[in-house]
Amino acid sequence: MTDILVPTSLVAQPGRFGGVTSGDCLRGAPVVKDGRLIALDTPRGDTACMVIPKLVEPHCHLDKCHTISRLGQVGGDLHHALASQRTDKVHWNEDDIRQRATQGLTEAHQNGCTLIRSHVDWGDDPAPSLSWSVLVELAEDHPSLQLAALTSIEQWTNPDFGKTVGKVLAFTDGVLGAFVHGHENAREGLEALFTTATQHGLMLDFHVDEGLGSLNGLEMIADVALETMFDRPILCGHCVSLMDRPSHEVKRISDKLARAGITVCALPITNLYLQGRADGTPDRRGITRLRELREAGVSIIAGSDNVADAFCPLGAHDPRAALALACVAAHLDPPFGDWLPAITTDAARALGAATVTVDDTELTDMLTCDVTHTADLLSGRVPLRPAIETLM
Repeated sequence: MTDILVPTSLVAQPGRFGGVTSGDCLRGAPVVKDGRLIALDTPRGDTACMVIPKLVEPHCHLDKCHTISRLGQVGGDLHHALASQRTDKVHWNEDDIRQRATQGLTEAHQNGCTLIRSHVDWGDDPAPSLSWSVLVELAEDHPSLQLAALTSIEQWTNPDFGKTVGKVLAFTDGVLGAFVHGHENAREGLEALFTTATQHGLMLDFHVDEGLGSLNGLEMIADVALETMFDRPILCGHCVSLMDRPSHEVKRISDKLARAGITVCALPITNLYLQGRADGTPDRRGITRLRELREAGVSIIAGSDNVADAFCPLGAHDPRAALALACVAAHLDPPFGDWLPAITTDAARALGAATVTVDDTELTDMLTCDVTHTADLLSGRVPLRPAIETLM
C-alpha cells in the first residue's frame, strides 16, 4: 500500500498518530484495523495520496437552488435578487422543490459532503412554508441534513410568530435562523429570538450584515448572546459590512464574537457576486475580515451559499470550491492545511455535530485525493474519492 498524507490540522493527536512531518501534513504508511485508520507507520517512499474527513456544507439554500434556468438574465444587488427570487415562487410546488433540493443534495454528496445545513425561507406567516414541509420530509431520508428556518428579524417582534415557530422547530429538530440587515427593530427581535431558542434548546444561525456599509447586526447579536449567556451554537453568515469598519471597531466586534463563542461563516461566491454593485467594477470585496477574525480567536468556516439562483447564477454545492475562493479573495496565507478545518472539523462543531478527525476514524467517514500538497487539494483539479475504496 502507498504512503498517505494527512493534514496535521485534521489530526486530533498528531504526536500519537505517527508518521513524519511533511510540510503541513503527516506522512506515513497507513495502519488500518477493523475498517479504521488507527496510525501512520514509517513512510515507505511510495507515491502518496491525501486523506481527509468528509466535508461539511454549513450554509446553502436547497429551496432556491437550480432556478436560474427560468429566471432569465438575472443581475443586480441583493435587493434585485430578492425581488427576482420572489417572482419565481409561483413555480414552487412540492415536486419542483423536492426535485431541485434533491439535485442539490446529490451534488453536495458527490463533492464529498456528509453533514449539510440548508436555510429554508419561512415566509410571512407563523405556520411553516411549503418549502419547510417538503425539506423536512426529505431530511427523513437524509439524516445528515439540517434545516434552518430563514425568517426576518422583524417578525420576532410578534409574540405569536415566535411562539408558533419555536414549537415547529422543536418538533422538527430545526435550527432557528433570521435575516438581520439594518432592521429598525432588530434589537427587540433578537431578544425575543434568543428567548425562544433558550426555551426550546435550539441552535441559532443568522444571515447578518449581508452588505457593505454601515450595518451593525453582528455586534448586536454578540451583545445579546453575551448578555443572555446563550450556550448553544451560534453561526453568523456573511458579515460583509466588517469590510467597511475601521480596525479598532473590527477588533472590538471580534473580541465580543470570540467571548460569545460565535462562529463566522464566509460565503464568498454569493457575496463577491452581489456586494459592491455600484457603477463599473467594484472596488470593495464582498467578503468578511477572515484574517482579523481568526487572529482574534473567532472560529471561521466557509460555505457554498446560493447555487444557480437569483442570488448567484454560478456556484456549486462544493465547500472545497468555496474555501478556495475565500483563500483568493481574503488573501489567506498558506499553509492551506491550516484552513481545512473551515470545511471539516470546525464546520461540524459550528453545526453542533461531533467533529471527525482522521486518526482512529472509520474509513467510511473519510475521503482520499491523489495529491501531495494541500494547495492541490483545494484547487479542485483532482476529484475526491471514498477512502474505503483506496485504503482497504
